[in-house]
Amino acid sequence: MSDNILVSAADGVLEIRFNRADKKNAFTIPMYVAIVDALQRAEADAAIRVIVLAGEGGAFSAGNDLQDFMQNPPDLGDQPEAGPVMRFMRALSTARKIVVAAVQGPAVGVGATLLLHCDLVVAADNARLSLPFINLGLVPEFGSTLLLPQRIGYHQAAELTLLGEPFDALTAQRLGLVNRVVPQAELLETARGLARKLTAKAPDALLLTKQLLKSGSGTLAERIVEEGGHFAQRLRTAEFHEAATAFFEKRAPDFSKLS
Repeated sequence: MSDNILVSAADGVLEIRFNRADKKNAFTIPMYVAIVDALQRAEADAAIRVIVLAGEGGAFSAGNDLQDFMQNPPDLGDQPEAGPVMRFMRALSTARKIVVAAVQGPAVGVGATLLLHCDLVVAADNARLSLPFINLGLVPEFGSTLLLPQRIGYHQAAELTLLGEPFDALTAQRLGLVNRVVPQAELLETARGLARKLTAKAPDALLLTKQLLKSGSGTLAERIVEEGGHFAQRLRTAEFHEAATAFFEKRAPDFSKLS
């Protein structure tokens, strides 16, 4: 595990904190390796229900460390032996567990595009996002040229990527890239609070809801049928029984005893 990646787990939440403050948490190859290890650990551990991504030292991530990348060009090909960067992209984009990002200070390049693969994004009021690929003679990555137009419309996506100018947290929230903006001092606790709320939900239903939300295939009619099938199956689960019993008993459901 890289010293630049801090990993901790408690009460169903695994935190991955980028810890290279002197470089504004710019990612290196060893950092990618460590993040992938942590994401795989979370996926394999049934006790982990939520993943929190955060940055130490007043920054989220300044993106890729250009010097490191120039010395060790990443292999972004779609091959089983693909390098750490592609393994990171696969691990985050296919994560079954809920991912919450806590963004402060700069979120540049992949430090911004990775947010498109998170489920909830909380930003500090000092957060500043940037997609500066064009300014480096590069193109956007991590599926952002597909996801951004889908999320915010073509013209907004074109402005962010073709001009490559930074934008603040409130703009990101207005565009729908951030769920909420909070004072910097409240950032991590807000993200952790959301994580705690999520861990209290029915775990299987939570994972299935994310799966449905992330699936872009099928027509509306097909999705209605798909949801209906899952809904009917859920009525026969212990999770639904616990939730219904708690409702009638006027108490909060406790799904921990079902795991």
